[in-house]
Amino acid sequence: MKKGVILAAAGLLALGLADAGPARAAEITIGAQVPTSGSEAPYGIDMLNAIRMAAGEINAKGGVLGEKIDILPGDSACDPQAAVNAASKLVSQGVTGVVGGYCSGATLPTLKVYGDAHVPFVITASNSTELIGANPGNAFMINSTGFDQVKTAVNLFKARGIKTLAIINEGDAYSANLAELTRTAWEKLGNKVVDYEVVSKGQQDFSPVVTRIRQRNPDAVFWTAYYADGALLIKQLRQGGYAGMIALGDGNNSPKLFQLAGAAAEGVFCFSNPTANFLPEAKTFIENYQKQFHQPPGPYSALSYDGMMLMAHAITVAGSTDRMKIIAALKQTDNFPGISGPISFTPQNTLARSNFVVLLAKGGQWTLYTGPGAPGAK
Repeated sequence: MKKGVILAAAGLLALGLADAGPARAAEITIGAQVPTSGSEAPYGIDMLNAIRMAAGEINAKGGVLGEKIDILPGDSACDPQAAVNAASKLVSQGVTGVVGGYCSGATLPTLKVYGDAHVPFVITASNSTELIGANPGNAFMINSTGFDQVKTAVNLFKARGIKTLAIINEGDAYSANLAELTRTAWEKLGNKVVDYEVVSKGQQDFSPVVTRIRQRNPDAVFWTAYYADGALLIKQLRQGGYAGMIALGDGNNSPKLFQLAGAAAEGVFCFSNPTANFLPEAKTFIENYQKQFHQPPGPYSALSYDGMMLMAHAITVAGSTDRMKIIAALKQTDNFPGISGPISFTPQNTLARSNFVVLLAKGGQWTLYTGPGAPGAK
């Protein structure tokens, strides 16, 4: 090559570097699989906020392995196909790991996507027991499973003298799993499920269900699906004259339930992971969250924050962004100090303790129930 051509090429290279601006700092990309559209979007946005907040705190302290954490959202929309599409896109974008997972039915099919790519996945909310058998080994559940929720529910029902039960679900992986587990456990104790209903997601008119429940008059009604539809059911049950106990699965532990159900929600019970406002260790978290997002953290914000912190810890322990090494580090987690409580895993990669509490609707808000049948109550 002639000297003039070499000099011209060098000049173009220098110009190109100058145009590119300063080199970007290296980043570790973590996917956040949450619903940011659809009826459960309020939950998902709360989770995403908490994941981003954790990443921001990590980055302020120098990042992980000298690199910054970059959060890449993937909208599951609480829909299986949308979740698979989002998971496939996150994998194609080269994420090091994924944190999130809300609706179990949407999380379930993504296990194969992430499993095939050996992507470590910290599941922060989804808790259907179906996830356990479908887990290829790379996913780790930091919310207690449906087995723990059923035990909590049955203990409450027994302590409050419930003998007959009506169970209503929407047929999805989360609500049907919780409904079936409850029916099995309840009948095994010699009690009766006098009505078992499967309704459609988004259903507006529950009058046929209300009529059957009034006719069979169960001591309690257990709704195992989500708050958006659950609020309507509660309202119509009370308007229809049902005066018995109403209990809700953990998909209903949102303050938005009170906006939709109004006064009908008073006295309703809900089984829940411990939300931030009931966690002594979460005081600073709550203050920082409110300061940053101008609203209180949501029901799964603390778990999502812990999930991001746990992922960063595992990368640090692995000393690498190699996915298999991170999975191995997650398996070795031993009492990681999350604000939602210590995190260790069973051989099945589920949380090694139950984190369920019982909430009681009182004065238009959720309060921590400590009466007969509450976890730890004497």
